[in-house]
Amino acid sequence: MKATVLRVLEQFVAEPRPCSYLEGRSASLEYRVMTGVSAEELERLLERGWRRFGLAYFRPACRACTECVPLRVPVSTFVQSRSQRRVLAKGAGFRMRMDAPGVDDARMNLYHRWHAGRSERRGWDDDGMTPERYFHEFAFPHPAAREITWFDGDKLIAVSLVDETPRALSAVYTYHDPDYERFSLGTLSVLTQIEIARRSGKNCVYLGYRVLGCASSQYKARYLPHEVLRAMPATTAAPEWTRVDTDPLAGRV
Repeated sequence: MKATVLRVLEQFVAEPRPCSYLEGRSASLEYRVMTGVSAEELERLLERGWRRFGLAYFRPACRACTECVPLRVPVSTFVQSRSQRRVLAKGAGFRMRMDAPGVDDARMNLYHRWHAGRSERRGWDDDGMTPERYFHEFAFPHPAAREITWFDGDKLIAVSLVDETPRALSAVYTYHDPDYERFSLGTLSVLTQIEIARRSGKNCVYLGYRVLGCASSQYKARYLPHEVLRAMPATTAAPEWTRVDTDPLAGRV
């Protein structure tokens, strides 16, 4: 088999825009559009704070703010909380599969129902997701791309897009049926990824960026102990991850 060659098609730092996480702040992302990225090369990027949607790789590049902190959960030391164990028990009756990502009417309908619920509860704007855009962001062929789905009988109720590298899983995106809110399917997804990583001998699960001032991101700090990346190193520099044993928001009102 002919080896793929990594090619950087485009590289830039985006102009500042209103921050999606913290009101009143601006945000900017460093982007690389690349082809031929192997699972091993993706892992080196994840270790240095990068994320992936399709061919686009990105990480925060905000000059005046460092609130977006990459977070990962080492699977060998992770301890389930009482509430997390309850989520696993409630979701035990659902059927779970792990395959290559795809796009079809069932996924698009579920995505739009989930996003409409978030728009109503959290004021999200309509993101105009189309099957073509979904394919390019979530289902574009990549050696690391995986999809975890949950079914209640034959009904699709949750989809998690995940990247799998030799030593890690990376949670890319999850959406689920708003009628199943009581089952905490987002939490079930993370716990499932941690268990899959543990069983397959991987070291950790990357959960993206923790933003303590953003309600929709704070949940990541509840997976303990976890590790955070204190700075965004250069591609050739060694990353420095620091262990965190307690929820930094515990006890706050």
